[in-house]
Amino acid sequence: MLDPDTQTPQVRLQELAAAFHRDGFVVVSGLCPDDVCAGLREQVEASLNPMLAPAEFEADVGYPGSPTDRQAKGGDTPRRLLYACSRFRALRSWVTSPDVKQYLQALLNAEAVSLSQCHHNCIMTKYPSYSSDTLWHQDVRYWAFQRPELVSLWLALGEEQADNGALQVIPGSHRQAYAAGQLDEAQFLRPDLPENQALIERAVTVELHRGDVLFFHCRTFHAAGRNRTRDVKLSGVFTYHDRRNQAVPGTKSAQYPSIPL
Repeated sequence: MLDPDTQTPQVRLQELAAAFHRDGFVVVSGLCPDDVCAGLREQVEASLNPMLAPAEFEADVGYPGSPTDRQAKGGDTPRRLLYACSRFRALRSWVTSPDVKQYLQALLNAEAVSLSQCHHNCIMTKYPSYSSDTLWHQDVRYWAFQRPELVSLWLALGEEQADNGALQVIPGSHRQAYAAGQLDEAQFLRPDLPENQALIERAVTVELHRGDVLFFHCRTFHAAGRNRTRDVKLSGVFTYHDRRNQAVPGTKSAQYPSIPL
């Protein structure tokens, strides 16, 4: 972690960009001010009780630990609140703010940056009783852009640690090439293969405090465990791209226009 008190903003951004390109992720502590973050969390919690659609449920994904279907016990457990930029005005304002933009410009090496409304753009929820395991994957496997060069912002709206399902990442995995046989039919990394086991052994857990932000590359392998605490974990997740890097027409990535920062 870099010390902002001993560096100029430009030097700090350059060093963060270098670390990002080396590791495929970087953490910026306290990027979202505590009062802003507290207000955002309050709005999100109001949308969860009662839950306001649209949402994805744990039962919809069928991951390990999730309820078998919507009618099963815990079947009404939400996994994420969708279209966050449309439903939370204050959140949209912050994720498109100049403070956020400067980091994305540095990490994407781009002057003009846009936020995708088609991918992530959500509040990830991880409930204690019926949360699931998200297996190792790269987000780019499900997206269609001219270049596989996108950056996601993960905002912690509370504490994120190993015991409540904090994100895990494999440093440098965004720079490697992978054979088709290393992935299963659902595009998850196969843990039974020795070459994949060596990769997974390099994984680190990204622990965050409220207001911290994790930026990660769309080709970085990441995963998450279940929430084994008593409190719901909430995170805002958004994806950005160089405005010159357009979504492929006719694909899900082009379903809605991106938001320019």
